[in-house]
Amino acid sequence: MTERTAEISRNTLETKISVRLNLDGSGKAELDTGIPFLDHMLDQVARHGLVDLRVQAEGDLHIDDHHTVEDIGITIGQAFAKAIGSKTGVVRYGHSYVPLDEALSRVVIDLSGRPGLEFHVPFTRAQVGGFDVDLFREFFQGFVNHAGVTLHIDNLRGVNSHHQAETVFKAFGRALRMAVTPDARMAGVTPSTKGTL
Repeated sequence: MTERTAEISRNTLETKISVRLNLDGSGKAELDTGIPFLDHMLDQVARHGLVDLRVQAEGDLHIDDHHTVEDIGITIGQAFAKAIGSKTGVVRYGHSYVPLDEALSRVVIDLSGRPGLEFHVPFTRAQVGGFDVDLFREFFQGFVNHAGVTLHIDNLRGVNSHHQAETVFKAFGRALRMAVTPDARMAGVTPSTKGTL
């Protein structure tokens, strides 16, 4: 199997971001986004998705976190699209339910080639440790738009907003891991009746 890695840089007047992604990693994360709670969530994706993820970001955090969070989602999405390549021989679909104490989330992903996001997370608080939870939608929207995936995220229950967010990111990592897994029975085959994704 060819190496499924990518390195992407994105520089704008608002942010400077570099991402390195290895889909066949061991869960190592090197994260320096300037936003501690986002680092914590991305660490969940790496560890539970068994991807190696390095993210370095400088953004206009003196304004707010919005541009940085969204652009990190965009850049990780671009890196994912490059790393996954033609998607031949992979499972294509992934899903995961993850609990954390009282919270439970479900994430389902399709490497469809069509960007789509259904995000249903009724956070019980507006902020976690100073982080605006509305920005999680912006992160995932940036990711799906540039990764070309369909992503359904549902928090089924939860009282603690930290737990709600953590179950979402853990489930996202595990669903991603399932979807990108090579399927020996599909070797050299694109998992689509159209013949392309």
